[in-house]
Amino acid sequence: VQLQASGGGSVQAGGSLRLSCAASGRFFSSYRMGWFRQAPGKEREFAASISYNGASTYYADSVKGRFTISRDNAKNTVYLQMNSLKPEDTAVYYCAADTRSYVYTTGTSERDFGSWGQGTLVTVSS
Repeated sequence: VQLQASGGGSVQAGGSLRLSCAASGRFFSSYRMGWFRQAPGKEREFAASISYNGASTYYADSVKGRFTISRDNAKNTVYLQMNSLKPEDTAVYYCAADTRSYVYTTGTSERDFGSWGQGTLVTVSS
């Protein structure tokens, strides 16, 4: 599966952005999807994931209550709605697909995700 992330940009603290990740391929609806982020000078970290059918979501503590992950399997797209943004949310955001079909897990390891998009930059100014 090929993934194309978009929607990044610059916003002031307290603002909102919505990221999108469009997927190609036939099996998107069977894949758990995730969003990761990498801040300048830091390692990439897990942000959120959603089960293949959208019934289950999981968030890192740092974004819980502010970010919402969702998906539209008819459009082969996963979203990350980011509200109440903080300067520490500044990062390159990556979408990723867990290509083990119909897996129901809350694992946050990068190793669980076999396909990655190119990343989109989010900059939050104070």
